[in-house]
Amino acid sequence: MNRKTGLILVIILIVAALAAVIIITGQNSLREDTGGAATLPAVEVRSYQGQDLSSINDFHENSIKGPQYINITDYRLTVTGLTNTTLVYTYADILGKYPHYTKVVTLHCVEGWDATILWEGVQVRDLIRDAGVRPGANTIVFTAYDGYTTSFPLDYIMNRDIIMAYRMNNVTLPAERGYPFELVAEDKWGYKWIKWIEKIELTDNPDYRGYWEQRGYSNSGDLNESFSGD
Repeated sequence: MNRKTGLILVIILIVAALAAVIIITGQNSLREDTGGAATLPAVEVRSYQGQDLSSINDFHENSIKGPQYINITDYRLTVTGLTNTTLVYTYADILGKYPHYTKVVTLHCVEGWDATILWEGVQVRDLIRDAGVRPGANTIVFTAYDGYTTSFPLDYIMNRDIIMAYRMNNVTLPAERGYPFELVAEDKWGYKWIKWIEKIELTDNPDYRGYWEQRGYSNSGDLNESFSGD
């Protein structure tokens, strides 16, 4: 091998080595960028399938003790009462186990305002079915983190696609809206849309009265009737 050929081989080896360094460096940079990339916050949608939506900020604060700020690590949802078994779920349990559904539903408040939102959540009846319904159960009582309660006939939950929402307009529920879960109580007045749900209890007491129902509001809470009493 003459000197010229040897020089060419040396140059080729140097170029190959530099190329390898560039490739390795690029791969490492890509890996670091991918692993360390921040997740951007979800963007609120304001229309869905041609229908205009209200803003998540169009709600009035009217809860009994103000917004509740729940540590999701400690959060538990209990399904109990006249069930075959008592089930206790974490937030991740619920979102990971049950199918998710979306639907546009309007909340009508007794104060005279309303808000039309794209809700996403899980069907309450799925949780109830897994717990099992014992004979005699006819009513479901929901309890919130702040002590608020309301109730529904068992059939209302089991025979309709009633969801417990964890997202609204494509964003996770804010604390003010009931994070981690708010009940989307279709065809019911807003006081039936219980927030910060932590317990679902089956009972045999159809006359159970929740927080506002004890104060004269209709127990059925049907939109086609007055909310001032049964």
